[in-house]
Amino acid sequence: MSSTMATGTVPSSIPGLRTRDRGLSFAKSVDFARVSCAPEQRRMKSRTRNVSVIRSSSNSGSDIVELQPASEGSPLLVPRQKYCESIHKTVRRKTRTVMVGNVALGSEHPIRIQTMTTSDTKDVNKTVEEVMRIADKGADLVRITVQGRKEADACFDIKNKLVQQNYNIPLVADIHFAPAVALRVAECFDKIRVNPGNFADRRAQFEQLEYTDEDYQKELEHIEKVFSPLVEKCKKYGRAMRIGTNHGSLSDRIMSYYGDSPRGMVESAFEFARICRKLDFHNFVFSMKASNPVIMVQAYRLLVAEMYVQGWDYPLHLGVTEAGEGEDGRMKSAIGIGTLLQDGLGDTIRVSLTEPPELEIDPCRRLANLGMQASTLQKGTVPFEEKHRRYFDFQRRSGQLPVQKEGEEVDYRGVLHRDGSVLMSVPLDMLKTPELLYKSLAAKLVVGMPFKDLATVDSILLRELPSLEDADSRLALKRLVDISMGVVTPLSEQLTKPLPNAIVLVNLKELSTGAYKLLPEGTRLAVSLRGDEPYEELGIIKNVDDITMILHEFPYSEDKLSRVHAARRLFEYLEESSLNFPVIHHIQFPKAVHRDDLVITAGSNAGALLVDGLGDGLLLEAADQEFEFLRNTSFNLLQGCRMRNTKTEYVSCPSCGRTLFDLQVISAEIREKTSHLPGVSIAIMGCIVNGPGEMADADFGYVGGAPGKIDLYVGKTVVKRGIAMEQATDALIQLIKDHGRWVEPPTEE
Repeated sequence: MSSTMATGTVPSSIPGLRTRDRGLSFAKSVDFARVSCAPEQRRMKSRTRNVSVIRSSSNSGSDIVELQPASEGSPLLVPRQKYCESIHKTVRRKTRTVMVGNVALGSEHPIRIQTMTTSDTKDVNKTVEEVMRIADKGADLVRITVQGRKEADACFDIKNKLVQQNYNIPLVADIHFAPAVALRVAECFDKIRVNPGNFADRRAQFEQLEYTDEDYQKELEHIEKVFSPLVEKCKKYGRAMRIGTNHGSLSDRIMSYYGDSPRGMVESAFEFARICRKLDFHNFVFSMKASNPVIMVQAYRLLVAEMYVQGWDYPLHLGVTEAGEGEDGRMKSAIGIGTLLQDGLGDTIRVSLTEPPELEIDPCRRLANLGMQASTLQKGTVPFEEKHRRYFDFQRRSGQLPVQKEGEEVDYRGVLHRDGSVLMSVPLDMLKTPELLYKSLAAKLVVGMPFKDLATVDSILLRELPSLEDADSRLALKRLVDISMGVVTPLSEQLTKPLPNAIVLVNLKELSTGAYKLLPEGTRLAVSLRGDEPYEELGIIKNVDDITMILHEFPYSEDKLSRVHAARRLFEYLEESSLNFPVIHHIQFPKAVHRDDLVITAGSNAGALLVDGLGDGLLLEAADQEFEFLRNTSFNLLQGCRMRNTKTEYVSCPSCGRTLFDLQVISAEIREKTSHLPGVSIAIMGCIVNGPGEMADADFGYVGGAPGKIDLYVGKTVVKRGIAMEQATDALIQLIKDHGRWVEPPTEE
């Protein structure tokens, strides 16, 4: 192919292109995923691949594939692949039905919700009680870890006791490293979850391995030999299967070739799926879990894109693994799961929390309801062409931060933050107590004067200005403006009660009528718009100077309008028009909104855009919610989208029957002592199954190595083994200190 081509279409059939399983092999043919997924990918020895075209073997019958540059200016052309049914509305992806016991999974059925027991599987009575408790909360499926022969034997008793109690909820066996155990438990449980990273491959040692074609093929033959008996048994007994890849437990073989990447995750699962298909077994679902929502979203999209190419229609299980606890865990799950649900992807979901399993059901149901509502109503926006959003790799669109202009009295450069901004709506009465206001904005106080800190709010929205006679309130605002905090206020307020150096909020009508021209020349503007306006109406912003930011504000309603799709349309328009205004996602919640609904809606709506690099900050408004809660939720959302890091990041597993200590107690203890370390990431893992790999994002790891014993990690490397539980937290703190990452906690004034 000519390297000078930039765009275009090509015939899909190219002589000499190797194919496998009804189409071109994803594993060994297409360069687009290599280009778009991970910088650390390695080339396989004795292998060169320069093909940049794929043949679509889906039912569309199209023989032509549209190509685009792999990145701006790149000579490499890659397919622009479909990863969802529609880019301008939520249309659920059509899948086959997979039966798990008496529960049907797939696009013709409701989104199913599930969780996992935390009790020791060998403790039959305790596990049965836990399953019944979960079923009573409304779960559709329950997963139970089965790590050895004794646990497999216990599964028969668990199943029998549940049936005797009239509980027929399908049970899923969670299998790692144990093909023989999987064969045993397939005789009584309804579904088997296998992890392609460790079912037949050895535990990853994170070694760089070199493979020839022949070596690689031998490994695949070994996998087929080990895995095929389980497939045959599932066929015999009518069981379902989940081929569940984890970002943290890819094999050395996969990582040596594809890197620790979404591409490697997909290929790892496809190796197992091809064996299932070869044996004519189709009662399976896929999952692509990661603790990083951005990686998780990319991996599922890549999986679905390749399924479209292959003409496959298997359902999806969605989850962010090791999400953590409380609002952090709910937010990470909402970002990852909610993003995919709004694209019509996902048939069963789990919200993994470091909490009792029955507490996962409520947020899980809220997310499922959000996804079902969006797809049932086919929420969306007016159709538009999308050329610029990067589906499979993260590339942030960074809006132009405010630049200081000559003659300005105050410094506007701090009103937005380069890593993502937090704006807060401040009611007028908060100005009556300036010191409390400054503390609420997370500003530092020195002799009563505010100063910006790491997690200080960047700008405030003041819907009503204090009267011109209210000198104290105006002084409080002046002190905020003096520390480069933006004060945004509506045009009508600024015209009647002008505040020096305020940023004035205008809408498109006020721009088109010229009402904003009543302001002094050079006044900075914030423009509020919906994103679904006709392009000729949006066009007014091309001709207005002094726009500092755009607030994307969309009605919070139950009709067919979608904030996510309208925002994507807006970003497409800005890109096409070469406009680089910063865009703030502005969500106004109705009164009496439930806290979990607020977190999940914000994560699913704003998070779905931020994981694609679309957006520069947040403004969450909810009249009856605590100010501090809204501020913390905003910063949590930015951190969950891997943008602005303002506190310690925790990768915390949800506990299961493998867990070697009380995760909830230990997690709380570690958080209490380390939560003041922004930029530091700590993994708290009950066992090593998802292993050091699941701590890929973490700086330090606290991992159950044996009953009562903890292993400490730096990155993926174990540095201390067998530490007694009683000393382990202090040893972790000492490890952080030894690596120069510790700071003393701030003292209360």
